Amino acid sequence: MENLTFNSPFIQIEGLVVSEQYIYPTFLFFLIIYVLITVSNIGIILLITMERSLHEPMYILFCNLPFNDVFGNSVVIPRIMVDILRPSSERYISYGECAAQAFCYHVHATAAHTILMAMAFDRYVAISNPFCDNASLFKVSCENPYITNVFGLACTTILLVSSVGSIVLTYSKIAAVCFISKNKTLNNKFLKTCSTHLTVYLIMWLSSCIMIMLHRFSGYTDYRKGAALLFHIGPGILNPIIYALQCTEIRHTMLKILHSKKVHS
Repeated sequence: MENLTFNSPFIQIEGLVVSEQYIYPTFLFFLIIYVLITVSNIGIILLITMERSLHEPMYILFCNLPFNDVFGNSVVIPRIMVDILRPSSERYISYGECAAQAFCYHVHATAAHTILMAMAFDRYVAISNPFCDNASLFKVSCENPYITNVFGLACTTILLVSSVGSIVLTYSKIAAVCFISKNKTLNNKFLKTCSTHLTVYLIMWLSSCIMIMLHRFSGYTDYRKGAALLFHIGPGILNPIIYALQCTEIRHTMLKILHSKKVHS
């Protein structure tokens, strides 16, 4: 058969490969995950917005993280849920929607790394001086994606290298301060606040690297999808638990609100 090339405003996507008996359990799983991420993160945003005692630079900086998590997961998870219920042959997406999703995905990823870099620097200042997905679109393009691919790799490399460099530099300085001071209270503060931050960062960094590397190999599509979902779902669930419940002021505010509701009832 002759190989024909034609332009179409729609792209057929593979999506998640789920056997028929697991379609509805998988859909329910993603629905529960999405509701948990949305409710918990929006709850934190509303808590910080409504409580005047939390209107400080540290909490305003932290407020960007749950907002970004809701934004990133809202771009990806609802579309996955819709496609799960459709047969593979009917999974189509318009080129404009695909490009918009890719743009939003990269905005979310860049914002996540940037916010975590800023939070790492904030922890360094607080402890040391206490005062206060384009690749998939390229593969089906009829045009030569060389320039865009090089530009994308360059931007990704700059982001990841600057992200890793910033994290390593700030945490090395924090560790040096803790080692020199030999203050047990300071060391406990370092372990409590920085280990959780590093956990979320490592999940994001490893899943980002896995996605980038596996895009170069066609036989590992399912693993790449898993890494992409981990990048969104992992921090989206962990961030409210780690940062909200670990932060004394936010935890006390939540308990105060719950206690006042019980008294009124």
